[in-house]
Amino acid sequence: MMFSSLTSIHFKIQFQLPKNPYTKTQFGNRTHVSIYCSSSPSSSSNKDTTLFLPPPTTPTNTTSNANVIKKRKRYRKQYPGENKGIVEEMRFVAMKLRTQDKEDNPRPSDDADDDTWEPTIEGFLKFLVDSKLVFETLDRIVDESDHVAYAYFRKTGLERSEGLSKDLDWFKQQEIPIPQPSPPGISYANYLVEVAEKNAPSFVCHFYNIYFAHITGGQVIAKQVSEKILDGRVLEFCKWEGDVLELLKDMRENLNKLGEYWSRDQKNRCLREATKSFRFSGEIVRLIIL
Repeated sequence: MMFSSLTSIHFKIQFQLPKNPYTKTQFGNRTHVSIYCSSSPSSSSNKDTTLFLPPPTTPTNTTSNANVIKKRKRYRKQYPGENKGIVEEMRFVAMKLRTQDKEDNPRPSDDADDDTWEPTIEGFLKFLVDSKLVFETLDRIVDESDHVAYAYFRKTGLERSEGLSKDLDWFKQQEIPIPQPSPPGISYANYLVEVAEKNAPSFVCHFYNIYFAHITGGQVIAKQVSEKILDGRVLEFCKWEGDVLELLKDMRENLNKLGEYWSRDQKNRCLREATKSFRFSGEIVRLIIL
């Protein structure tokens, strides 16, 4: 054959890679490759040629860290009293409204001069009749509605309808004519029915404020009126079975539990109703001195 006279040449290539390619060897941090050349496999006169390769490189992120801007997380500012529950939020709103309400609606107080207000039997009866209508409306809504929110406020022990009925019966026995409900009471009762169907948080605001206002202020007014025109008679309207403050505390706890399920928008709806609640109630109280 034409290739039979050619001397066979054998190449032996040996790669010597360190176990850790990033660890410096005797050649520094370069990977070396040894190439052995000989004319035959058994030749002892092998020539050793060593080639040096650059060390492996690690992939780098092409995006500069300087160009990465972290977005600052923004937290919503809490409403006053929000961390304690919806009742505390309502208290803060009521505090803001109370000062203006006192200025707009003259009411008897412990410091008031006797000449600054003069309640009448007719006016006080209108107040009692309209109050009875409002409390009866509250009772009917929470008792008859299938809305789960209103179940929290059934049989609280604070109900006033029965006591008001007894007081009006006493006036009848005194042969004092009982008037029909007047526009302030009718308007408020109709509004309560309307808002209860549309929005539970808004109705609950009225429900709580009506009872709270009567316990903290209404019975004080009734007592002062009674001392002026009823010889100090204690009205059934101002009597409770049990500790009234404990009953009110239970109502607060139920309202806070309910508020935990409300969104921020629902809570705001509840708080916004406070203004209307104060206005309606103020119109009924003014009946005493009109």
